[in-house]
This record gives sequence, C-alpha cells and structure tokens, in this order.
Amino acid sequence: MPAGKLVHAIVDNYAVHKHLKVIQWFGRHPRWTFHFTPTSASWLDAVEGFFAKLTKRRLKRCVFHSLVSLQAAINRFVADANAERRPFRWTKNPDAIIAAVRRGHQALDSIH
Repeated sequence: MPAGKLVHAIVDNYAVHKHLKVIQWFGRHPRWTFHFTPTSASWLDAVEGFFAKLTKRRLKRCVFHSLVSLQAAINRFVADANAERRPFRWTKNPDAIIAAVRRGHQALDSIH
C-alpha cells in the first residue's frame, strides 16, 4: 500500500485482536483499521464465497490500468452473477447448527 493511504481489513479471527502484541502492532500502524466479523455469523460464509468467486473468476491474473477498469470488471461480474442468481439454500439441519454453536461457545468459555 502506498504510504499515507488508509488500509481497512476485514478479519474473522476470534479474540486475536485482544492479544497484547496485536494491540501494540495497532499502535505502531495507525493507518490500519480492522473490522472484525461478529461471532456466530455463519451467513458471512456466503459473502466470503461470493468474493472468492469474484477473485478467482474475474480478478486473478488480470491487469487493470485504472481504477475505472477495475470497477467495470467488478460491475460486469456482479451483473452476470445477478443474471444467473440462485438462492442460497441451507442444507444442514438447524438443530445440528445450534448444537455446534453451543459446543463452540462451551469450548471458548473453557479457554477464557
């Protein structure tokens, strides 16, 4: 990143940002802003999957000579994806998901 530009990063690591070394790093790098996904936000997996497809199918190994050409490529991908949209369907039993979340909370509580 060019010097002087603000950097925004979206991360989903639980509690990593509370570690002393990470807090110290934040203090030394004020232009970085981290946005942490909430816990129990499994719906974000679908969003992450969309961005993975965008990267793999449209952006990877491409050269964009301007911000406008990059934006145009992204907009074309979104338009194509919307033209062939399919609803996201949950395939797992909701009771199994809730049970897994409870086990996860128990494991995290035992750590803290």
